[in-house]
Amino acid sequence: MNARKTLLVAGSANLDFVVRASHVPAPGETVLGREFATFPGGKGANQAVACARAGGVDTGMLLALGNDPFAKTIEDSLADAGVAVQVVRSAQPTGTAFICLSDDAENAITVAPGANGALCGDELPSLQAVSHLLLQLETPMEAVTAFALAARAAGVQVVLNAAPAQALPTELLLSVDVLIVNEGELAAVTGHRGSVAECLALLDVPCVVVTLGARGCCARQGAEFFLQSGFKVQAVDTTAAGDTFCGALVAALNLGDPLPAALRYACAASALACTRLGAQSSIPQRIEVEAMLRSNDRHAPRADRSLAAYCGLV
Repeated sequence: MNARKTLLVAGSANLDFVVRASHVPAPGETVLGREFATFPGGKGANQAVACARAGGVDTGMLLALGNDPFAKTIEDSLADAGVAVQVVRSAQPTGTAFICLSDDAENAITVAPGANGALCGDELPSLQAVSHLLLQLETPMEAVTAFALAARAAGVQVVLNAAPAQALPTELLLSVDVLIVNEGELAAVTGHRGSVAECLALLDVPCVVVTLGARGCCARQGAEFFLQSGFKVQAVDTTAAGDTFCGALVAALNLGDPLPAALRYACAASALACTRLGAQSSIPQRIEVEAMLRSNDRHAPRADRSLAAYCGLV
């Protein structure tokens, strides 16, 4: 194995409790749900599975779990995807998320971090064989910042999915090579509510990728912009679509794909994830993503003028 081919994810892992309902409740509203199921989830674990399964690359993960039955479910799911784990054991219960999934594939999520809060900045494993470190914000900010600083010092590419949305410390931003955000997260990071292009101009990060849901994505690398329209699918559950995008994108970059090709690959993987229930259970295999891309070769989604106008680029 090439010593620079490994991806490392440091982040959260939860057990998701999912109930389907006609719509997501408004504040103070009670909605009668229907089907109920549990799925392994958490942004970090989802992205690790996406790196390994959808991306097809060697992937490791640093995570914190409790001493409870939920932990085994999460560990088994990561192992099934081929992710090598380093587990920090905590006296806190394993993280959980409570998800209401509506019939139009929208969701509302409440997370109880539990053991995820026990992840500390001095627990990062050796980065000697790592090309990219992928981080999120469901673990303590102090740990995320320490991980990023350590990776930058080791010459490892730092990829941050700034979710859940919040302002970021300057020292963390300065350590990031690739920042991945949705539109709400972009506004939170920049403190600006303008167009995508206006917000991107405020960020001193080498590469920023903004996911735009079904529309696709917009990226700025240096002074150059790239647009990728979304793939049309019949959405069933969007729970892990963003995480699938992150993992697939970083895996494609790890394999040497140029950014436009990596964006297209990530959009295809994310679209496939929307067609299935659950978080990690919805993440496609690499062979499925490649098949989707082949079937779309003749009519591949291209960035049209309307997407450029939406982003404020025309």
